[in-house]
Amino acid sequence: MCGICGQFNFARNDPVEPDTIRRMTQTMVHRGPDDEGYFISGAVGLGFRRLSIIDLAGGHQPMSDAEETIWVILNGEIYNFKELRVQLEKRGHCFRTNSDTEAIIHGYKEWGAEVLNHLNGMFGLAIWDARKERLVVARDAMGIKLIYYKIDDGRLTFGSEIRPIVAAGGSKPEVDPVALNLFLRFRYTPSPLTIFRDVRKLAPGTMLVLEAGKCREERWYNYAPIPFSSPKEDKEATHELLELYKAAVRRHLLSDVPVGILLSGGLDSGLLLALMNEQGGPWPAYTIGYGETFEDDELADAAETASLLGARHITVRLDQAEFERSLPGIVGCLEEPIAASSIVPMYFVSQRARQDVKVALIGQGPDELFGGYKRHLGVHYGNWWRGLPAGLRSVIGFAVNGLPRNETLKRGTRSLGIENRLKRYQNVFSLASAETIDGLFRENVLPERRGHELVEYWQALLPQMERTDELGGFQLLELRSSLPDELLMYADKLSMAHSLEVRVPYLDRTIVEYVQRLGSQFKIRNGSRKWLHRRVCESYLPPRILKRKKRGFAVNVVDEWFRSSLGGKLPELLLDKKSLMFELLKPEPVRKLLEAHRSGRQDNHKLLFSLVMLEQWLRRVCLATKIQHPESTGVSP
Repeated sequence: MCGICGQFNFARNDPVEPDTIRRMTQTMVHRGPDDEGYFISGAVGLGFRRLSIIDLAGGHQPMSDAEETIWVILNGEIYNFKELRVQLEKRGHCFRTNSDTEAIIHGYKEWGAEVLNHLNGMFGLAIWDARKERLVVARDAMGIKLIYYKIDDGRLTFGSEIRPIVAAGGSKPEVDPVALNLFLRFRYTPSPLTIFRDVRKLAPGTMLVLEAGKCREERWYNYAPIPFSSPKEDKEATHELLELYKAAVRRHLLSDVPVGILLSGGLDSGLLLALMNEQGGPWPAYTIGYGETFEDDELADAAETASLLGARHITVRLDQAEFERSLPGIVGCLEEPIAASSIVPMYFVSQRARQDVKVALIGQGPDELFGGYKRHLGVHYGNWWRGLPAGLRSVIGFAVNGLPRNETLKRGTRSLGIENRLKRYQNVFSLASAETIDGLFRENVLPERRGHELVEYWQALLPQMERTDELGGFQLLELRSSLPDELLMYADKLSMAHSLEVRVPYLDRTIVEYVQRLGSQFKIRNGSRKWLHRRVCESYLPPRILKRKKRGFAVNVVDEWFRSSLGGKLPELLLDKKSLMFELLKPEPVRKLLEAHRSGRQDNHKLLFSLVMLEQWLRRVCLATKIQHPESTGVSP
């Protein structure tokens, strides 16, 4: 796990400035404290910071072939590099190291940019082909790693984070009001947008190809799930999924440095620990908790799991005062605002794990793959709702909207009746309606066109959804959008803030592609979520673990802290008319959201948390990096 960056003057062919590449690289020392490297040749410059995990002696980057015609920088891990090496050696390629990076070099020489489809791993990478003067910059299929970039005046500037792009100089980034609108609606900024105008991020499974003075963006990962020709029997599917899990965990444990696990009290990380035990151990397991006064505290649950499975259990305790005190710094690590309450526990558990290990496995993925959230039940049974007469739906919807709070149910009755598939899914994701979010903005801040839509960025995925059922289509969008751009984004940023590599075995490409071919009956059955995944868990975990309710690092506690904070310190940010957000937003509708929440009429805590995160971000990131807002807002650096 590392940090990469670079520049390429693809249209002008001017030489890059070595000092610029070094300055960019130095902004990511936290991502790679062990080593640094540079390749600078004419119009192209590459920078690299290394966190040494595999082939500690021979993995220096940028790495080239013997002839120095192909150069690669890689952030991430290629889990099938040994298999690729055997395949390439049979075709005559000679390897000089034991590094996974070298498999990309020889793979590119054999297959060109198609090498990306041969890789099973997590990566943000750049490949420089000196003979063809071609640069390929790519993000992995599942979007576990990030690539940010900016194209300006015939120059590409890119990096694993936004910091190197800012450090490269040029014009100062401005807040993008359209991206901000989407953030407030969905809690994250979807690819290819970022919160900054002119800075973009590659969507999962896409690449930039720069050659002959031009730059094009392409989707290299075009997997379209096709249902199995013969329906799977329950026992068969359970066995096949278990074998895929075992193989993925075996690959993800490949490391020349100590490995641990981030352990919640739930079944996903419990199964992961059990599968890790088949490959060795005992493993250090790290859990965050909040004290016995909280019903949702899961230290006891995680301790029981660790004891049953023979792990060495290490705990981290967090209190509300530390939660509120740490928010600004954590926002700075994220670079873009993310309104997920789990960012705080993720930061602190990663900090503690790094004291002992360089690599930690995490149980992210089964909820998205197998329908583990409440919204999946709504989507799965949405056909029943749409089948009701319009008049009856209207009566029920009116009654539901009259209920105090219950925002999830209200959103479901509004969303699931929409006939257009993509718009229906978009509304399920939304925290609030487009009208509500648009109404927060000052006049003339947003472009004239209203209804800033995720649907626009999803259109290119329609061919991949063609053979999926209702639930499968929704999950495909989760895997391509909300999972990588929200959950995986903050997992990467907050773990690497402490130089910790986090791996996600359940998102191994072999597992994801298999599950996407299964029908929804393997995911939700008789109202039970994650059905097939639970069948696998039954082979390893006792019933008392299987019956535990979902908590995921006890984020319900953090949610409650925020709710209670709305009666104390945090609302000051929302009520202070001097808050930076009010250069973009109107104070009055924000005040009304807070009043409705406090009165009990509505549960607006998620949207209010988004607004708090926005203000924290404006104060921490914009001012620290002297980033200006759009000129129309009148905010100066």
